[in-house]
Amino acid sequence: MAKITAAAMKASLRALADETIAEHSARFFKSGKGEYGEGDKFLGIRVPTLRQALRQFRGAPEVAVLAMLKSPYHEERLFAVLLLVDAYGRGDQEAKDRIYAIYMDHREYVNNWDLVDSSAHKIVGPHLQGGQREVLYSLAESSCVWDRRIAMMATYCYIRQDDYRDALNIARVLLQDQHDLIHKVVGWMLREIGKRNRALEERFLQASYKEMPRTTLRYAIEKFPPARRKAYLSGNV
Repeated sequence: MAKITAAAMKASLRALADETIAEHSARFFKSGKGEYGEGDKFLGIRVPTLRQALRQFRGAPEVAVLAMLKSPYHEERLFAVLLLVDAYGRGDQEAKDRIYAIYMDHREYVNNWDLVDSSAHKIVGPHLQGGQREVLYSLAESSCVWDRRIAMMATYCYIRQDDYRDALNIARVLLQDQHDLIHKVVGWMLREIGKRNRALEERFLQASYKEMPRTTLRYAIEKFPPARRKAYLSGNV
């Protein structure tokens, strides 16, 4: 079997490119001047298509994956992230340690919400599962919006195991964040807590719903009964 290279992966992906999808993606991921994805480039490949291509390149050498991660093209970076997630899930402890280090050392390239949301709870969260999670709090205090989103998104790993402490603590750290993408992910994680422990989410909300961004609140209460949602939105809880 021929060795997998970054050049081979790029050639394969670019054969799947679609200009119309690329134009839509550039708008969807806010790549215009002054927007959060300013300057990002797109090939125009849907995520299910990328996931299908993943099977062909599973087990790619880390040097090739890293070259993809540094690509100016959004889909190539996402493909690299998906390869890292796949390798982390299949790897032994030594491999997991190495992949976590690669991810954290090069997270400047994990620079849009879909890249974060595809990976933080599958690499960062699990890797800190039994150890020190202080790194999440450092990320939550970062000036980089993607670091802050990684911090919040990583806690989804723990939420799924009914461990809510870090999610709630980091939500408090980020409650007054100015970025809409943080408002959304905080609200999303609060909603996920509420699916499993509604009373706990409500205790958090009752202490803070009047001060949190409206977007965060709307995301957090999305699954509540209509009357309860109305009460929160009108400030009459």
